[in-house]
Amino acid sequence: MPTRKKSDKPKKAEKAAQPEFEPIVPAQAPVVLDVAGLTLNDDDRRRLAHPLTGGLILFGRNWQDRTQLTRLVAEIKSIRPDVVVCVDHEGGRVQRFRTDGFTHLPPMRAFGERWMNDDAQGEGHGALTACDMVCAAGRVLAAELRACGVDLSFTPVLDLDHGRSGVIGNRAFHRDPRVAATLARSLMQGLLQAGMANCGKHFPGHGWAEADSHVAVPTDERTLETILTDDARPYEWLSTSLTSVMPAHVIYPQVDARPAGYSSRWLNTVLREQLGFTGVIFSDDLSMEGARRVPGVKDGAVLSYTEAATLALSAGCDMVLLCNQSLDGGHAVDELLDGLQAALERGDWRQSPDSEARRLALLPQTPPLTWDELMHDAPYRRALQRLEPLL
Repeated sequence: MPTRKKSDKPKKAEKAAQPEFEPIVPAQAPVVLDVAGLTLNDDDRRRLAHPLTGGLILFGRNWQDRTQLTRLVAEIKSIRPDVVVCVDHEGGRVQRFRTDGFTHLPPMRAFGERWMNDDAQGEGHGALTACDMVCAAGRVLAAELRACGVDLSFTPVLDLDHGRSGVIGNRAFHRDPRVAATLARSLMQGLLQAGMANCGKHFPGHGWAEADSHVAVPTDERTLETILTDDARPYEWLSTSLTSVMPAHVIYPQVDARPAGYSSRWLNTVLREQLGFTGVIFSDDLSMEGARRVPGVKDGAVLSYTEAATLALSAGCDMVLLCNQSLDGGHAVDELLDGLQAALERGDWRQSPDSEARRLALLPQTPPLTWDELMHDAPYRRALQRLEPLL
C-alpha cells in the first residue's frame, strides 16, 4: 500500500471568514474608497473584495510609521492585487506622510520661483535648474511611496497661480501655463524614473475660481476660448504624457451648467476629443460640497453618493472617489457600492472595458526598491542632494 506523502494529508478547514465577494477582475472597477485606521477591519476587507472597488486612497490617519504603512498596503494587495493604492502626496501642505524618513518636499511654487531666478549665471539658468530640481522631487516622492507599496500619487497640480484661489495657492507651479507645463513634465519624468504614473489636476483649471470646492460650489465665468488658451493649455501640451486627470468641482457656466467632473462636454468633447487625452479620468472626492449639488439635477437638492457617482461615470469619468466616509462604520461606502451595483443592473450606467484597461495601466510595471535599498540607491541620493537648497 503506497505511503501517503505529507503534502497529501487532508487540510484543516479554514477558520477565517471569507469575504462576501470573491476577488475578480471585473468589466470595470470604478470606486476608490478609503479605510478608517492603521489596520484593516472585516468591513474594510469585505469592501476591498467587492468587484466594483478599483482603488484605495490613503490619508494621514492611516499613517503611523513606514513599517505599519507597508504592512497595511501589503494586506490590501493580498485581498485585491489589482487595486490601485493612491494618496494625495504633492509636497508642501498637501503631503500625507512626513515622518520616519519621508522627505518633507517643498510646495510646487518653490520650483516656479526657482525658474525665475537666474542668479548671475545667465538667462535660462534658473529655468533649467528648476526643471532638474523638480525632476528630483518627483523621483524622491515616488520612490519613497513605492518603497511602502503605494502605487500612485495624485500629482502634479496643473492649476495656474492667479493669486485668487486659497485652496490652490502655493500648490501651483506658476501663473504662466508654459512654465507650469514644463515643470509638470519634469516632475512626471521623476515619477516615471521611480516607476509611478501621474495625475494632472484639476481640469480645466481651479486657479481662477476663488471658492473652495470642499465647502462651496465654485464658479468660473470666463469663456471657453479664454480657458483653453490659458488654464487648460498644460493639458494640451501634456496630452501624451499624462496618465490620469482629475477634473475640478467647478462650474464654468459659459461652457456647461454642470461642474467639469459631471460634464460630458468637458470630459469627452474637450478633454478626450479636442485635447487628445487617452488616460484615466478620476472624479474628485464625491463627498465635497462642490460635488453634492448640481444645477438641473434634483432641482439642486443634495445628491446621494450613488447619484453623484452615476452622474460622473455617465459623463465620462473612469473612476470615482469617495473619501473620509469609512469612519463611523462606513455606511456611506456600503451604500455607494450597493447603490452603484443596483444602478448598473438598472442600466443607469454601463461598464467600460476601456476604462478598466486604463485603470490597470496605472499600476507600476516594475518592482520597487525597499527602503533599505533606496537609502543606498545612487540616483535617489543624488535627487535628495539636488533638492537640498529647497528643503
